[in-house]
Amino acid sequence: MSSDELRYRIAFASIRGMGVSLARQLLEVCGSERAFFDMSEKDLRAMTQGKSKIYTNYYRQQQLERADRELDFISQNNIATTYYADAGYPRRLLEADDAPCMLYSRGDCDLNSKHVVSVVGTRHATQYGVSFCDTFIRDLAAALPDAVVVSGLAYGIDIAAHRASLKHGLSTVAVMARGLNGIYPAMHRNDAVKIVRNHGMVLTDYLSSDEIHRSNFLARNRIIAALSDCTVIVESADHGGSLVTASLAQSYNRDVMAVPGRVGDEFSRGCNRIIRTNQAMSISCADDLIEALSWDLERKSQPAQQLEVFVSLSKEEQAIVDVLKREGDVHINTLATELQLPIYRLMSTLVELDCRGVIMTLPGCRYCMK
Repeated sequence: MSSDELRYRIAFASIRGMGVSLARQLLEVCGSERAFFDMSEKDLRAMTQGKSKIYTNYYRQQQLERADRELDFISQNNIATTYYADAGYPRRLLEADDAPCMLYSRGDCDLNSKHVVSVVGTRHATQYGVSFCDTFIRDLAAALPDAVVVSGLAYGIDIAAHRASLKHGLSTVAVMARGLNGIYPAMHRNDAVKIVRNHGMVLTDYLSSDEIHRSNFLARNRIIAALSDCTVIVESADHGGSLVTASLAQSYNRDVMAVPGRVGDEFSRGCNRIIRTNQAMSISCADDLIEALSWDLERKSQPAQQLEVFVSLSKEEQAIVDVLKREGDVHINTLATELQLPIYRLMSTLVELDCRGVIMTLPGCRYCMK
């Protein structure tokens, strides 16, 4: 990609309120990111029927100037950029309507790994919570060496999850609530360096010039929730950011699990409550998660040649099988888009393939080969 094209993408993605859903709508009308900035304010307003300040010449010029500064920062600091239209953009994140258009990262981690789990909790972690993180991630690593653990690099449970992942050899992703020109909190800078050096990633949707607001941390939680198949809440008081993450995960049709604590413990009240109200499944070990998500390690996929010998597939069924064999587990919306099939027709074919034992239905409208 040329630096000129990247410039327009950065500027477009950094428009206030811009997410993947809005971006698609605007580009349907404008044609390209460059056209959005090159068009006159009058023509742009007429075409979009919009009154927002984002269409003013002044605002758009501001975004381009910010993008120019960010290009310099990216070049000088070896920052990777991933736009929502890129093949490498996280497919799970793309399922969220409020997903950011652009991601900035350091490190090398497969965000489309077959098994991704978010682990979050209170900043005031107890020994109980820290110990659970270590044991849970140790056992997860033993069962699923390709698993990726996502968290927010914050004090308490977040950093405990990252450190346990590093200790037990799992890739881990730290989602930041600020640009990559600094680490917050600063005392976790060495942890961030270790994450990047050990096949992990530090990730954000903020520019280096963006100011840090309290609201950034809540907005960051949507990425933590949407990047993974499941969010595990280890410890939480009655109110806190981790419960917001749990709520967001539910809104994205992700599974939510919580670690129960002793009655009366301040930093287990939130977990106990969402378990009691059926907003989360109680979890006590890695095996609970593996079983709940149908990540059955003993169930081996049949070789492709054997499948073709014993199962006769229609052209449409074979197309579905080809995608699942290539991608692993896939959301029904992704299948519908890739195969250009309406959901109602795709659903009936998926049910048929499941009944015949060719594929397996997973939680959250996802499918994989059996």
